[in-house]
Amino acid sequence: MRARFCIPAALAVAAFGASASVVQVAPNGFLVRHEMIINGSPAKVYESLVERIGSWWNPAHTYSHDGRNLSIDARPGGCFCERLGAGGIEHLRVVYVAPGEVIRMVGALGPMQQSGLAGSLTWRFANSFGGTKLTLTYSVGGFMEGGFEKMAPAADGMLGEQVQRLKLFVETGSPTPTVEKNGGGGGGY
Repeated sequence: MRARFCIPAALAVAAFGASASVVQVAPNGFLVRHEMIINGSPAKVYESLVERIGSWWNPAHTYSHDGRNLSIDARPGGCFCERLGAGGIEHLRVVYVAPGEVIRMVGALGPMQQSGLAGSLTWRFANSFGGTKLTLTYSVGGFMEGGFEKMAPAADGMLGEQVQRLKLFVETGSPTPTVEKNGGGGGGY
């Protein structure tokens, strides 16, 4: 079963209030960027990313449809991998780690993996007024049949959704909004 990006995911990101930003699309690639303030220290946000990815990554964006199969070996040469029965898949390869500050991985995510592409996914964590400014960038280049016009917004939406889920997980312990049960009118997040 193939993982895929979907347009409804981009709409879900908009509902969460996250900004999705395709910075540039060209015939030979694209760049997306997401910035968000998270109420938690850079160390906590980094730890949630690398040690608990299976707790917040949307399982719809995995091959196994189970986030618990994801792992990140946060060292140069380490793998952002997914277990698949007796096999598995390497989503990205870790190339740079400064715990609590930055982690960079290279590779092509999801359906882009079958094309002649190279990508660089960087997560940066910076102190910001008692919280963390998270900046995610994903730069992809190479050859993709049909070009990048449709893939760039789909990748942007998928990554924006993951950033929002990480934020919610760090701040509330759940990657999705929860409705308060107060016996009255509408709930909250």
